[in-house]
Amino acid sequence: MQDVLLRRAARDENDAVAALFRLSKETALSILPELHTPEEDRAFFRDRVFAECEVWVASRLGSLAGFCAFRAGWVDHLYVAPEQQRRGIGSALLDTAKGGHQELRLWTFQRNASARRFYEAQGFVVERLTGGENEEREPDILYRWRRDGARTGD
Repeated sequence: MQDVLLRRAARDENDAVAALFRLSKETALSILPELHTPEEDRAFFRDRVFAECEVWVASRLGSLAGFCAFRAGWVDHLYVAPEQQRRGIGSALLDTAKGGHQELRLWTFQRNASARRFYEAQGFVVERLTGGENEEREPDILYRWRRDGARTGD
């Protein structure tokens, strides 16, 4: 991962992170309905994501290349700029989240084949499929990852 810097995001980066979230979703998940405005995205990242999660960013050549927002036991968001994908940025961000946890869960949409391949390659396994009980009304998947030797809570 040449020229990539990983670091904890600063609070004043929430607008840039929200913009990358929107761009990534529009590019990779154009199947989803647009439920929120860019202003609502910014408010959500400022008031919820940055308040409740540890947010890490990857920058490459001075530009925001990706981010991961995680909290105890959960990866809430992992997005990489479309032009920066397949360079190890998502893996590095996910490894940052894994570093402090024995177990993580995350959601992705069933139709997001590239995300499914990525998470499964990173050691995540399907825990549960849903019929779309979310605001997008899109079937999704709950994935779980456990560090080798981690005790199960089941």
